[in-house]
Formats: sequence, structure tokens, C-alpha cells
Amino acid sequence: MMTVASRGKQPRATGNTENGVLPVDVETISVSTNMVLAMQMATSTRQEMDGSTSVILGHLNRLLVEDLGTAEDEGVQELLHRGRKLVDYTSRPTAETTSFGAFIYLRDSAHLTRQLLWIYTQHNGLGAP
Repeated sequence: MMTVASRGKQPRATGNTENGVLPVDVETISVSTNMVLAMQMATSTRQEMDGSTSVILGHLNRLLVEDLGTAEDEGVQELLHRGRKLVDYTSRPTAETTSFGAFIYLRDSAHLTRQLLWIYTQHNGLGAP
């Protein structure tokens, strides 16, 4: 296992990089989701939303390939299903999507990413993000 240091916190254990999969950086994902969930539609540009969406979907994709240790948990399976649907290219906002639609998609993606991050940290004994 590799560790990634957190500012002012204990280092967090992350995934294995031996097979080419990037490690889960708990602090970065936590900061990214916090920033998105603090965004307000009235003060956010579409460009900011689209840029944040790319970042959040990267984190979501990363968590979707992790073993969350919950293969038999129907609630977690539903979250994983929703995550796979959100990252599917046919579900993503396009240039024709309204700013409101893009904002709601971004917040839904960030919220789900945050939920999966919490499950990941609990499964790996890391404590709450």
C-alpha cells in the first residue's frame, strides 16, 4: 500500500499503483467535493461548472473501480449503479444542456462521489474524510 499525506492529518492509506491504477487521494477528493457542494449557481459560470464536472467525474470514476467491501450491500450497489450511470457519456451535460441542468448534474455527481468516498474510507479503516 502507498500512503498520501494529508495536511495536519494522519497519512491516508490508498490503493495500489502496481497494476497501473492511481491511488485514491482522500484529501483531494474531499476538498474537490466540498468546493463543488459550496458552489452557488448564481455566482458560478458555465465554464467553472464544466471544469469542476471533469474533476469530479475523474474522482467518481476512480472510486467506482475500488473494492468497497460491500458486494452484498444493496444500498451500496445502488450507489455504484447511479455512479456508473452518471459517468456514462450519454448522461453527461452537453453544450445544449441548460446551466441549471449542468449545475444539478455537477452537484449530484459531487454528492455521490462524497458518499462513495465515505464508504471507501470506512472499508479501509481511514475514518471519515
